[in-house]
This record gives sequence, C-alpha cells and structure tokens, in this order.
Amino acid sequence: MGPLATPTSERPACARPAWVRGNPFDLDDEAAYRAWRDIKLEQAPRDPADLVVELHDPLALTRAERGALIERCAHFNMALYRCARAGDGKTLSHALVRQLGCQLGLVRLDANWLADDDGISPITVRAGAGPAAGFIPYTDRAIKWHTDGYYLPPGRAIRAMVLHCVRPAAGGGANRLLDPELAYIGLRDADPAFVAALMADDAMTIPPRCDEDGIARAAQGGPVFSLGPDGALQMRYTARTRSIEWKADAATRAAVACLEGLLGGASPHVLRQRMEAGMGLVSNNVLHDREAFQDDPAAPRLLYRARFHDRVAAV
Repeated sequence: MGPLATPTSERPACARPAWVRGNPFDLDDEAAYRAWRDIKLEQAPRDPADLVVELHDPLALTRAERGALIERCAHFNMALYRCARAGDGKTLSHALVRQLGCQLGLVRLDANWLADDDGISPITVRAGAGPAAGFIPYTDRAIKWHTDGYYLPPGRAIRAMVLHCVRPAAGGGANRLLDPELAYIGLRDADPAFVAALMADDAMTIPPRCDEDGIARAAQGGPVFSLGPDGALQMRYTARTRSIEWKADAATRAAVACLEGLLGGASPHVLRQRMEAGMGLVSNNVLHDREAFQDDPAAPRLLYRARFHDRVAAV
C-alpha cells in the first residue's frame, strides 16, 4: 500500500520532528538525528504514486482530501494531486491555485515581478513576450535542480508552492523531485562537515540582477540549509553555475560536490513525474528540475504557479 499504510495516529510526522527529544538538525545531537532519520528513511516514498491524492474539486476540498494532502506534506514535504478540472481559463485557474493553497494554510503569496497582478505566474513559453522571455522557466529548455526563490532575502523565503498543470507539453517536460530533508540526510550521513559547511551564513551568494536602469536586485548571500522560525528545515539552492557564487574554501567545495552527486543519481529518493492536465504539486519548496520539452503550437504547455511565504499547515 506504500509508505502511508500505517494509521496517522500511530506514526510521527517526520517533517515536523517535535516528537523527537532534542533537535535532529543540531550536529551535536546525534541521538535526535538518528531517531528522526530512521523514521524518515523508513517512510520515504518509493514511487510518485505514493504521493498522489485524488481530488473531486480543488476549490472545495473534502476533509479527507485536505487531510491526505497535509499528511503527505508533513511526511514527504510534498504531495501530488489529480483532479478532473484542468482549468478552463485564466480566471478559474488563478482561483484554483489560490484557493487550493488557502485551504492548506498558504495565504502569504510572493508577488514576484514576473507574476500576474494577483501573484500567480503562468508558466509557459513567452518568446518575444516582454522581460519574462529572457528567463529559463519561460522557455522550453531544461531547468537544472533548484528550490524556488533561492535568490530572495531571508525575510521573503519561499516556503511552499502550488504548481497546477492546465496543459502538458506535447513531449517532455517531466520534473524530478527530491525532499530537501532526504538531501540533508544524504549529506550528513556522508560527512556531517558537509552540512556544517552548507549551513554557514556565507556558503552561497547569488549575484545581483541588473537591467537597463542598474541593479534591479542586489546580491544575496546566505546558507543552503537553515531552520525556519518553526524549527523546520529550509533549503535554498540552484545548480545553475551562472546564478551562484560558492564560498571559496575546501569544505564548501566538497559539500557541493557531494550534493551534486546526490542530485546526479546517487540518491535513491529522487522521483520523476510528468504532469498531465489536472495534475498538480503542493510542496514545502522541494528540490526540483525540469527536462526540456516540445510544444504543440496549437496547445502550448501551460502551468500556473503560486509561491508562498508559509509552509503547508500542520493540521
């Protein structure tokens, strides 16, 4: 039946490890880490199907549907859903993404500069259509591993995301997904020094973004791994070498090489999913990438994305 076979009341929630005595993300607290790690690995999803929740109407979740989405996000930091309603236009699609998030405790939308006025971003090829055309998510090219908003300051950290598919590509466009907590385990098991290096406040710096008026976004330094105000693990990362400057020391280089190895195939926990119409992803900003795709000019690939400064609700 998959990793959710055990009743919820008998199983601790891995992504919110308050049940563990101590702090599993404290490198000096090995007992807490081991207790949390063992449960996390035991329950790790082995197939994208373990994450799927069937929804009758994402605009009005039933109690069971909401509970299933929250449970998967509590254990895996993500859930996939499938519904009959793919979206019949911009207004309905925006409402679907926004209302689905709201029902899961996601209310603080990140109003990024390429989003529509209400903070929802249509993810589609925008060749020749304004400034978005110059950014890789709005092309048909592959996108390397990243978490959303890795270039934002701590006060604007993206903690959750809803991604809804209206139309898939004619070919390609699949995503790979990895729970950041499983990446953390892979690094810490390999060498705790890797985690220490990536938790340093100066581990990575995102260079400034400039436009014709000068600096549009200042350089942003910070850690890869950090803890949110609720004690939950947060991650900011991009594999794009042009978009990042790593701390120039041996410890950081070794940690980054290990992480790249995990994302390149060493981790058994990477999942692959190609979104179909009516499918979507709810996540606490997990690691993801996207393969290149081929569009049907008559029905181009279209997804809607909402990014939030909240995590998915605990209950």
